[in-house]
Amino acid sequence: MGYAVVVGGGIAGLASAASLQRAGWRVLVLESAPELGEVGAGVVVTVNGMRALAAIGADEQVRRNGYALQPAGTRSWDGKWLLRAPDGDDAMSRMVGIHRQRLHRALVEAADGVELITGARVTRVDPATGRVEWGTESVTADLVVGADGIRSVTRAALFPNQLKYSGYSCWRAVVADTSVGDRFAMTWGPNAESGAMRISPTEVYWYGYVAMASGVRFPDEPAAAREYFADWVDDLADAAREVIRHDVWTLADPLPRYTGGKVVLVGDAAHPMLPTLGQGANSALEDGVSVGMLSPEQYDAQRYRRTQQLVRRSDQMARVGAHLGPRWQRLRNALLRVVPPRPAQRSGTKLFDWTPPGSFGAQAVDRG
Repeated sequence: MGYAVVVGGGIAGLASAASLQRAGWRVLVLESAPELGEVGAGVVVTVNGMRALAAIGADEQVRRNGYALQPAGTRSWDGKWLLRAPDGDDAMSRMVGIHRQRLHRALVEAADGVELITGARVTRVDPATGRVEWGTESVTADLVVGADGIRSVTRAALFPNQLKYSGYSCWRAVVADTSVGDRFAMTWGPNAESGAMRISPTEVYWYGYVAMASGVRFPDEPAAAREYFADWVDDLADAAREVIRHDVWTLADPLPRYTGGKVVLVGDAAHPMLPTLGQGANSALEDGVSVGMLSPEQYDAQRYRRTQQLVRRSDQMARVGAHLGPRWQRLRNALLRVVPPRPAQRSGTKLFDWTPPGSFGAQAVDRG
């Protein structure tokens, strides 16, 4: 193969590194943070994400350190069911809730043997030559993987795309709790969404996604979250003592492609999406695994169509869910209550039916 440099040591970057190493590449990961780690709360890994993890040997660790979930359905903020998931164990709707740090740790182990430099904030990438610069250092690679997130320096070397604020911000917290079961329900209210999912026997990941101006900061973020969701049913914001929040940004326009010269873009560097479909981390895992299995031309052909579909579906989910204002909620709620649950579930989980390309991806089988 050759020498690959991965810019970014997050979920997309480490999945890329592990996949490239398995394919025979010599890999260097450049991480801007002084220490390798993941900032965040929880994440849900759906079937497609688990298949990607299986392809790099990380699925069993994620199962051991996460919590098996099934969907319960969708409710309105006052607790009334809008659409209940059918009973029974549907393989395509299985999920694993896990702390982001534990998912990251599993990927670190999957990429064992890869060279890693922390505190390496990349300042310049030359797509034509594969030269990557950070501080006073530089290296030239046969392949550069841009896994450096929404404000990607690697992407900027290819495209001058501008970011666009979604109009929404998201609180996230890990709450000590043993009352929430293994069924995950989304809750929709006017211009907002919340949810709580178990990520271990003693922990629950809670999030609150709300319409808010960009850059707003509260002196007490947990108090602000508790106040906003005070009247919501079964809300766990009141139990959250440590809350993080970030504004949600996307691209003003889709990229024309994900490759250029010796550069390949993955994850949020390629296709940031709204969190309303829960596919940001899962699509990043798909990307990372695919990088090691496909040529850049094959990668672009396969991943562009797939991920742009996920971006569009996330937008569509937002328009009928969290981004819907009070005026149209009553009509939406009435329509959802007459939707047959099983066909609705099949339609939703069809997007998760993705299998890694290549020979060792064929070993990624669904396990309970």
